Amino acid sequence: MTSWHESPRAGFDLETTGRDPLTARIVTATIVLVDGDGDVLEHHEWLADPGIDIPEGAAAIHGITTAHAQAHGLPAAEVVHGISAVLARFFSAGIPVLAFNARYDFTVLAQEGRRHAARVPVPSPVIDPYIMDKQADRYRRGKRTLTAVCEHYAIPFENAHTSAADVLATLRVGAVLAERFAFLRQPATDLHASLVVWADRQAANFEEYLRRTEPDAVIERAWPVVGCTPDQQSDRADDRPAQPADQFS
Repeated sequence: MTSWHESPRAGFDLETTGRDPLTARIVTATIVLVDGDGDVLEHHEWLADPGIDIPEGAAAIHGITTAHAQAHGLPAAEVVHGISAVLARFFSAGIPVLAFNARYDFTVLAQEGRRHAARVPVPSPVIDPYIMDKQADRYRRGKRTLTAVCEHYAIPFENAHTSAADVLATLRVGAVLAERFAFLRQPATDLHASLVVWADRQAANFEEYLRRTEPDAVIERAWPVVGCTPDQQSDRADDRPAQPADQFS
């Protein structure tokens, strides 16, 4: 059996206008393809003009202002089409795509596809080091942001909160997790199926915890995309947004 981390794999990350993946717009995006040894084969980056003002809080995190995006960014629809084309090529070839807290990034992309009438690929196989880390070391205290996880596993991480740096860090975290925890060494499609189950259970456990003080608390269980069928977006929005991306944690 060949584990996913011994074969070509890609990393994907977005920087956006806000926390809620159902309303956030893409500002920057990065996709990096590496081989089985982790050497870069392809590197794709986009800067978008999201079509709305970028809130100061978001700009302070990723460094892209509204003026910069308007002056240098591509139209949002063009960016969504470009991202979707690259991801579709990888998914069609069976290449797994890693995203830290994938529920956020793939939901943003799906919503942007709907917003701009762009067909986005069904995300599979997806590998999420955020869910994997929680499953492998579920009782560890402290934050689970990408920065915190990199610190825990002694992974160098510079220029955090840029999509390019976050992608490279995500790929490194995924490889370290697979090397450290034997149960994560699976074919990509098998691990994707396991992640669907783990994400559901983790959300259910968090919801149970919250309901001790918030009886009506609801935590999204869907993974890796919130509020959609395999072929199209639904109009549903849950009481709570999907767990925020690392850049807003």
